[in-house]
Amino acid sequence: MKASVKAYISRFGLLKAADRVGVAVSGGPDSVALLRMLLELRADLGLVLSVVHFNHKLRGAESDGDEAFVREMAARHGLEIHVSYADTGRFAREKELSIEAAARELRYAWFGKLIKDGVLDKVATAHTLDDQAETVLLRIFRGTGTSGLSGIHPRVLVGPSVADWKGIVRPFLSTRRAEVESYLREIGQPWRMDSSNSETTFTRNRLRHELLPAMKSFNPEIVESLCNLAEIARAEDEFWAGETAEAFVRVHRNQQIEVPELLKLPLALQRRVLRLAAIQAGANLDFHHAERILHQHGNSSQIELPNGFRAVIGPKHVRFEVAEPQPKPCGYSYRLTIPGEVEIAELGVRVSAVVVTEAETSSRYNDEPRLALDRLPQELVLRNWRPGDRFWPAHSRGAKKVKELLQERHLPSREKALWPVALAGEEIVWMRDFPVSARHVARQEKGVAILAVPLSATTN
Repeated sequence: MKASVKAYISRFGLLKAADRVGVAVSGGPDSVALLRMLLELRADLGLVLSVVHFNHKLRGAESDGDEAFVREMAARHGLEIHVSYADTGRFAREKELSIEAAARELRYAWFGKLIKDGVLDKVATAHTLDDQAETVLLRIFRGTGTSGLSGIHPRVLVGPSVADWKGIVRPFLSTRRAEVESYLREIGQPWRMDSSNSETTFTRNRLRHELLPAMKSFNPEIVESLCNLAEIARAEDEFWAGETAEAFVRVHRNQQIEVPELLKLPLALQRRVLRLAAIQAGANLDFHHAERILHQHGNSSQIELPNGFRAVIGPKHVRFEVAEPQPKPCGYSYRLTIPGEVEIAELGVRVSAVVVTEAETSSRYNDEPRLALDRLPQELVLRNWRPGDRFWPAHSRGAKKVKELLQERHLPSREKALWPVALAGEEIVWMRDFPVSARHVARQEKGVAILAVPLSATTN
């Protein structure tokens, strides 16, 4: 098993020397085995390992027991541990998601934050060959194209850099679950059992415990067959992605598709280009909607799409736009002490004002400019921007209307209307995701960093 895992890592270039790798360990057999395997490979590959654990707070004392088990395992092997918490049940209700989808969204948002903040280069998750087969089968049942058939990818980029990429890696994706448990027994390593894994109320559990065993009576190698399908689909989807991008450039003008040019493309590319145009507009285009658009070209009509979007079809053009008027958001205003923090319920974020040194800024806060401590009052006003507000971000030529700065980001209407700013007196000194005020950049050792973190991904 060690040789096969090492070969898989090499084949897809998942890990390289000096990578800071956080191993996502839940306490279950797959993740525990991944940690032990990477510990064995650490010297050969030159890795810097740590442990990553997300407590979803779904099973009370059992969840806390999993965390304690993972903490003890990290300590026993002398590894740093990163732990995060969330009320996954509440998040699922608020976002109208299944528990499985909510847990995954929270977990991966935090993984991405660890990477984007420079804490880690890679996060390794313990998806196995069996997980791959289950994922492909689930997507077939729900309806998917070749992108969905590609299943779980060996690696997923986080951030803009492709050359020296950072992201999520799956070193066990060619390993069967049975091999994992056999390996743990051989080395005498215990693991935790998640009681929810046997609950057939979850779709994936029903598929795992009921459907796949039944399918093996038709094809004993069904898991391998589904994984081969994923491998073929992934390679073909990568090829089509390049073709689609080139075709998109040829037929997309002024935020709309030129139908005469679109119809010159092969049907497969027509569908992919339409889907890409919809995605760029923020819409989701399924197979049936794409077919309706293609069949109605030449006529003026509109097709309603999910989530408040529509396709507007003219004699020579197709464009995607918001169909429903956006709800008028309410305003908000809070007091933010220095140092201190406040929760903005309207945004679902916690905003903190932290006094940090120049050295701490470089190592922990991506070297962002800090606010001059001596030029700030003890308390800032934190509110959503309002018409007439102006802001001068550091490294820019001068002050601009906040409305114009946000228009350049092409944000959804509601998100744009609730965008937070911080004021010292009557002047905006901070604006989320922008450099601090040019007039308030810290020149001394100590300064103020203002951070906005989702409430659903608060770390410990």
